[in-house]
Amino acid sequence: MIPRYSRPDMVAIWSPETKFRIWYEIEAHACDAQADLGVIPRANADAVWKAKDVDFDVARIDEIEAVTKHDVIAFLTHLAEHVGSDAARFVHQGMTSSDVLDTCFNVQLTRAADLLIADLEGLLAALKRRALEHKDTVRIGRSHGIHAEPTTMGLTFARFYAEMDRNLSRMRDARSEIATGAISGAVGTFANIDPAVEEHVCDKLGLVPEPISTQVIPRDRHAAFFATLGVVASSIENVATEIRHMQRTEVLEAEEFFSKGQKGSSAMPHKRNPVLTENLTGLARLVRGMVIPALENVALWHERDISHSSVERNIGPDATITLDFALSRLTGVIDNLVIYPETMLNNLHKFKGLVMSQRVLLALTQAGVSREDAYALVQRNAMKVWEEGRDFREELLADPEVTAVLSPEEIEEKFDLGYHTKHVDTIFARVFGE
Repeated sequence: MIPRYSRPDMVAIWSPETKFRIWYEIEAHACDAQADLGVIPRANADAVWKAKDVDFDVARIDEIEAVTKHDVIAFLTHLAEHVGSDAARFVHQGMTSSDVLDTCFNVQLTRAADLLIADLEGLLAALKRRALEHKDTVRIGRSHGIHAEPTTMGLTFARFYAEMDRNLSRMRDARSEIATGAISGAVGTFANIDPAVEEHVCDKLGLVPEPISTQVIPRDRHAAFFATLGVVASSIENVATEIRHMQRTEVLEAEEFFSKGQKGSSAMPHKRNPVLTENLTGLARLVRGMVIPALENVALWHERDISHSSVERNIGPDATITLDFALSRLTGVIDNLVIYPETMLNNLHKFKGLVMSQRVLLALTQAGVSREDAYALVQRNAMKVWEEGRDFREELLADPEVTAVLSPEEIEEKFDLGYHTKHVDTIFARVFGE
């Protein structure tokens, strides 16, 4: 990803230096295990560890690869330049390139998952704080973009909190599923390497052995991992879309923080645009776009091919770097989101009580009017509000068919906002606990 949408900790996971360091650790731990089994001399394994403080020369490895046309061989050749050809002759004993590549890739994905989990935890903290802050801030709920019934801004934040909490669980599960390693040799039969080597390497790298790996780790694991990233990205867009709608001039119930000196438009000085959440919408599209290639990587020829390789070299860093940036950006948006409670109330009352229509409908049915007749009575008065700008409560009070069933006091009671917020505490307890 370009630096504009990248954060250094996640970028570092995918740097060539990090990759080669992990490759080295895989090979060195494998040598240790081989020495313990008596397959290679202990002195050779110890000699490999003498390179533990070496900064591997990426340019030199690239230079070798230009000749060998094989990245793992290029690395092993460079490693031999540091530890000596005699010590290096037992490196990679019984292993195949995918043992190194796949195990390293999963180490990188688990490290990336740890950062994404921390990102989600930070976002959850921000959403919870804003939910509690605006638990009782009344706003109009909308369905199809049209005024429906009253809700609260706190419930909106709580809804997003619950969604992101599910994503946190998904992300933890995805991390667990991807945290496997394979040191099983050609076609995964362990013919030339003892399974104990795999167990040792995985233990040292914080992984568990893949139960059956052919020559590669099965890609359904990776498909599930990237699919999870896609779900998280969609949830980010869900929040971003709500904020973008709330910031529209005709609504203006909330807006992104507009800092001193910030400019909204090169042409129109008055503009304050929801640029951060629009950006998040675009980034979510990018992450989702990387899910389909991951799903298509599942089907490989026989025990292996490398049709997945070029895909993963792109989507591994790009998807995790993009999502890390997006989660951090969204946390900042939520933390600094400017809320306008008075505008929320003004919008709610814009159609003069119209949003209380269901309460009147239910009251008429409870008073003995058939549902069909009650609906017609309420809708008849509601349309006057829509079409003529009338006051819904006054129309009801002036309708003899309504007042024949409901007293003025009963009609007035149906316009109490508190009726719609009486279970907010119950919902909050479900979301955040008692």
